[in-house]
Formats: sequence, structure tokens, C-alpha cells
Amino acid sequence: MPAKIDYKRQEKQLYVPKSEPAIVDVPAMTFIAIDGEGDPNGPAFAQETEALYSVSYAVKMSYKGSDVPEGYYEYTVYPLEGVWSLVDLTRPATDKTNLKYTLMIRQPSFLTTALFRAFVDKTAAKKPNPQLARLSLVDIADGLSCQMMHLGSYDDEPASFGQMEAFCAEAGYARMSKEHREIYLSDPRKTAPDKLRTVLRFAVAKA
Repeated sequence: MPAKIDYKRQEKQLYVPKSEPAIVDVPAMTFIAIDGEGDPNGPAFAQETEALYSVSYAVKMSYKGSDVPEGYYEYTVYPLEGVWSLVDLTRPATDKTNLKYTLMIRQPSFLTTALFRAFVDKTAAKKPNPQLARLSLVDIADGLSCQMMHLGSYDDEPASFGQMEAFCAEAGYARMSKEHREIYLSDPRKTAPDKLRTVLRFAVAKA
């Protein structure tokens, strides 16, 4: 079996950036994903997150079963990510009921569509969750992007986005839309708000 894949070591550029803006080119990756709307502090968001983790850990632990996936290799489960935008672009981003998002967790290369469906079915049989049926396996390429590590509360992210936009303007890049990606490297249930580490990223193009 190949050496264990640890995203924090092998892909530092994407998952452990510095706390200052930089331009990166993000390749295509495979994710289990689910779409949602509304306040992330609500019960639906918690169920959606639980569904993603349940299947992701079922894939991770599949080497212990009798039917190990072809090409299986040891790896660290990737962090939760979210792509965020607004339902109504005329309303402020501070209105959490107006948020639109796609939550996702990156998957190893050996996970095929057929295997994904089998893992969803197995997970649903063991731990029913109405959100499991809404999961999908998708390939996403962020492409040319600006990103940085945000240190602190999620509510303080606008300051980091302002820093990123100022960097892009000076470096000759333009932000493509208000949509952005967040990669959650800290567990907010166990981490003080001022200690949270979140990768922020948005698509750019040469101005």
C-alpha cells in the first residue's frame, strides 16, 4: 500500500496557506457535495454536514471490510469546505437567512460513482439521515484563485476578503464574483473563535 496521503503535508499550498493573500491555480478535485440555503446555524445545516462526514468516514474505514475498494490507499480525511453565495444579491451578506451554499468534502481518487452510491446506501442503513439522499459525487476545479488563511471568527472574514481584494487590485487581478470558498481547518465546537483557522478563496482573472 502506498504511503499515507496527508493533505496538510503534501498539499500545503492549498490547505495551509499563509495569513496573507496569494494567487494559486487550483486543479480539479472530486468531492461529495450537498447544496443548501439559509442560516448555517439551523438544524438542516447540521444534518447536511453530518451526512457528508458519515459517508466520508465510511469510505476512509472501508479497508477494514471484506470488500476493500480497488486502488485503496491510506489517507487523512479531508476537511469540510463550503462554497458560499447569496440567494438575493440585493440583500446584504450579513443576512444569514439569505445565504446559499454547497458543502463538500474532498474524496480519494479511488472513489468511483458506483462505490459512492454503495457507501451512501450502507451509511443510510446503519444511520438514517434524510440528507444522505441529496449527496452527489462531483468534480470541481476552482482554477485561478486568490486565497489566504483567515485567523479568527467567521464574522471577521470581511476584513480578510478586503485584504484579498486590495492585493488583487495591486497585483493586476480582478475578482470574478461574490461567490467564495471556505475550507474549515478547525472544529468550531472545540476551538475558541479567535483561534479558528479557515482558508478563504475566490476565483480571479487577469485584469
